[in-house]
Amino acid sequence: MSRLPESVVRALPSVAVALLLGCSAVGPDFTPPERPLPGGWRQTLEAGLVAADTASDAEAELASWWRRYEDPLLDDLVARALGGGLDVREALARVAEARALRGVAAADRVPGVDARAAYERRSDSDNTPGGSFIPDSDDWSLGFDATWELDVWGRVRRSVEAADADLGASVEHARDVAVSVAAEVARTYVKRRAFQRRLDIARQNVDLQQQTLDLARTRLDAGLVGERDEAQALTNVESTRARVPALEIGLRAAENRLAVLLGLPPGALADELAVASGAGVIPVPPTTVVVGAPADLLRRRPDVRRAEQELAAETARIGVARAELYPRLALNGRLGLASDSTGDLFERESGVFGLGPSLRWNVFDGGRLRHRMHAQDARAEQALVAWERVVLSALEEAENAMTAFVREQSRRAALDRAATEAARAVQLAQTQYREGLTDFQAVVDTERTVAELQDELALSEAAIATSGVALFKALGGGWQAYDPVVARASRVDDVLERALAEPVWSEPLAAARASAAPLD
Repeated sequence: MSRLPESVVRALPSVAVALLLGCSAVGPDFTPPERPLPGGWRQTLEAGLVAADTASDAEAELASWWRRYEDPLLDDLVARALGGGLDVREALARVAEARALRGVAAADRVPGVDARAAYERRSDSDNTPGGSFIPDSDDWSLGFDATWELDVWGRVRRSVEAADADLGASVEHARDVAVSVAAEVARTYVKRRAFQRRLDIARQNVDLQQQTLDLARTRLDAGLVGERDEAQALTNVESTRARVPALEIGLRAAENRLAVLLGLPPGALADELAVASGAGVIPVPPTTVVVGAPADLLRRRPDVRRAEQELAAETARIGVARAELYPRLALNGRLGLASDSTGDLFERESGVFGLGPSLRWNVFDGGRLRHRMHAQDARAEQALVAWERVVLSALEEAENAMTAFVREQSRRAALDRAATEAARAVQLAQTQYREGLTDFQAVVDTERTVAELQDELALSEAAIATSGVALFKALGGGWQAYDPVVARASRVDDVLERALAEPVWSEPLAAARASAAPLD
């Protein structure tokens, strides 16, 4: 078995380490983007909106914001949606995919070793010169082939950085899904309660207008009024009764939507929701909401952090594309046994050994690699623009949610006063009609008005509750309660990872990794 000089063998590890330490990764290093942000909100902090003394105060208020509605059934529905909803399960599967692909990228940092075993029975042609004198032979071989790319230009390191950022982006996506699912469950639950409340109001007004119809018929039978009063009263009753089916349709759709959000068949929650106490009571948002500063909002929202991770991944891939322009250096090795018979295959003299470097360099490809590099530069620029768009959309969403939360409370107060006065006007009109002091049209008009105002009041109360949900979602609340599950799914726990140098981790992923339990 041929052997390398001992001095060369001893020097190889030092040479490899020196090469690796002397290498510098080509391409730009990622720097978190910055954008000038307003120092405060355009919407005046009023009607329950308060500033946070510290960022942690806002975090504590927003972590499980649905509990602040003080509705046990809502708490249970959100917990079940986050625990087994289809959107959440899909997001966790994407995290697992990104984690696996990160392992694929990291595997390029270690040698690839292939085991081989072969047998060949060789017989030369008798019709070739000297072929008849060459006896038939058997060739047996057994061994290992290894290849290790020396990451001189940082191609592998940039690939791992990109995979780290992809994993971080998938984690932030899962957190964003948790935010959206919690908000969608709460919004749909409020909508269901609002439909129930409006149904109760419609049925109460049908009963009230039916009493008026009975009064008109009594007076008609007594010859005190004409048929017109009866027709007007009947029109009022049937118009109000016609609202009931539409409201029942909305109620059923909201119940079906809640079931699907929880990963259940439509209608699976109907009985549970029907027996819930206070079925027609619309949840009331908390009296105060800590909004913090715009800069806190961007640090808190998962979609903003996801866009930043996607930008980091595309930036790292610039280095991968540029590294392809340079020579690729690898260290190849071969160790095994070869013999023409199995009897002496495992003897010392059957040993086969080989070790040496290889160099591959794309000298000419018509500019393909350079065009790929320019395309990757453009992708990174697109990711930067996408990040800026997400930032502006986040600020816009928060401003709109705060404005709706404040203004709808003013609208609700006015509607409440109007509905109260309209109910009093109905009583006065009915009394005056009985006494013959006013015509029947006044009774019909006031009853129609009170029905409309009460329905509008219920809609306004639901709008306040849903605008509160939108505000909590816009502020980036809700993923904190779900984060331990995401962190567990994102954990990279591999023997090779522990043996190699610590990889480059993004800041949010590093925190998740530190707090995660080992995977099963």
